[in-house]
Amino acid sequence: MGGRRLSLNWIGAVPFLVYVAVFLLLPTSIITAGAFLKGDGSATLSNFQDLSRPYVISATVNSILLSALTAIVGASFGALLAYAIATGNPQGLLRRVVVSAAGVLAQFGGVTLAFAFLASIGPAGLVTILAKQYGINVYAGGFWIYDIRGLELVYLYFQIPLMVLVFLPAVDGIKPQWREAAESLGGTTWHYWRYVAGPLLAPAFLGCTLLLFANSFSAYATANALINQGGIILPQQIANALSSEVGLHEPGFAKAMAVTMIVIVVMVTVLYSLLQRRTSKWLQ
Repeated sequence: MGGRRLSLNWIGAVPFLVYVAVFLLLPTSIITAGAFLKGDGSATLSNFQDLSRPYVISATVNSILLSALTAIVGASFGALLAYAIATGNPQGLLRRVVVSAAGVLAQFGGVTLAFAFLASIGPAGLVTILAKQYGINVYAGGFWIYDIRGLELVYLYFQIPLMVLVFLPAVDGIKPQWREAAESLGGTTWHYWRYVAGPLLAPAFLGCTLLLFANSFSAYATANALINQGGIILPQQIANALSSEVGLHEPGFAKAMAVTMIVIVVMVTVLYSLLQRRTSKWLQ
């Protein structure tokens, strides 16, 4: 009678928790367990020792560099675009159009995105042909769209819109009264950004950059559609290990590479959550 009643507020979260358990935790557990098994089911650590193979190291380094570069560049341009939108009319047509377009483009990827770039700036693309008519050959140094440089350009297509979506709420949280207060105290624009807006937006900017890193690091379909020969990034090496004749005899090796990706993404996600928690304090 006098005991505490069990709260039923958590019932609404049950479908989400079931979804996370079935489609995230269960596959992660299966992959992690399989990374410590041989093809005959016996336990081993050789799968992780094989991660020192040169082509695996090269693909891992390429994935990290690709993700870091596209995250930094995408975050920089996306932050500038988000700030330009935030300083305009909050109910204006331009803001609604840009935000809607960013929402669509941030989810645009895979085969369709690869085809769009090949049709526009590919070796026989429309833009490439028009540029040649004016004496401009964008492929004078080789067909770079089929290597890591091409992936960097293609990834920015969805990284910048994603940055606009995730960073815009933080920019909207900057109140105009703070700039007015800084100016009334004799502060310049540099002082305002150095001591007011900059420190407030820094955690959000870093957190969004980490989110873009994880988004790029885990991308596969676009890269595989654009570069289907070899495996220049880690997700492609995992696919090759699962589909090749050699890989069929090493199922745990592909899972060991997947565990490496999971560990990196989890670390980035935890840092992102910590930064977002700090940002949410002043946004409230």
